[in-house]
Amino acid sequence: MKNIPFHKYEGTGNDFVLIDQRQHRYLTRQDTAEIERICHRRFGIGADGLILLQLTEGYDFEMVYFNSDGRESTMCGNGGRCIAAFAHSLGVVGEHCHFLAIDGPHEAKISEGLVELKMGNVPEVEIGDGYFILNTGSPHYVVFVEDLSDMNIVESGQVIRYSERFRKEGINVNFVEKTADGIEVATYERGVEDETLSCGTGVTAAALSFILANTDLLANEVAIATKGGNLKVRFNKKAGNGFEGIWLCGPARKVFSGEYWL
Repeated sequence: MKNIPFHKYEGTGNDFVLIDQRQHRYLTRQDTAEIERICHRRFGIGADGLILLQLTEGYDFEMVYFNSDGRESTMCGNGGRCIAAFAHSLGVVGEHCHFLAIDGPHEAKISEGLVELKMGNVPEVEIGDGYFILNTGSPHYVVFVEDLSDMNIVESGQVIRYSERFRKEGINVNFVEKTADGIEVATYERGVEDETLSCGTGVTAAALSFILANTDLLANEVAIATKGGNLKVRFNKKAGNGFEGIWLCGPARKVFSGEYWL
């Protein structure tokens, strides 16, 4: 039986188990069943995902992210903000950090409970008939709707996520409603296979799609409301439909810590 020290963090309701593996390797990428159980909300700690903080040459740390199904996954924006706050609390970094994730290097700025995370560039966006598809570290499908409150996000998301085109690899599905101040976003996440209260790469995809859907807007920042809280996305639009200089900004906080017996 292993005794694993852990910390629970959340970023706008997107919650994660974080484990410091600088000195000891408690889990590996092959521990799928164990990670799934840790994330289970009845038999484990309960979380949308689990993140390992590890040392790697040339960076302050490495972020290794797993969805709640126990499988290592693509980049998680809110998870990236949470691990930056975690590293700051451990004294690994100060108010700025440079870390490695599965999609490449990232940097983050940490200040009084707020974390700004620099995302990867988005070279192009697929614009279809009423939808947008783009990769913001994870693949996302974005569709605009009139009234989010009138939707079953899980059922509607599953229709797209398990469609013939996306069934094998999966895709995250974002439903977006325009508001007076920006947009409201609800996301169905693959790997979690449920609606999450917030999705960092999802709101980033939604914000960029919002700009492409409203060509008269000259903004370089979009305010986003989710069920878990409020976020902002800053960016620079390139010629065509690409984006660079993308920053995901919002709160990240520690909820509790403890020991898990595996």
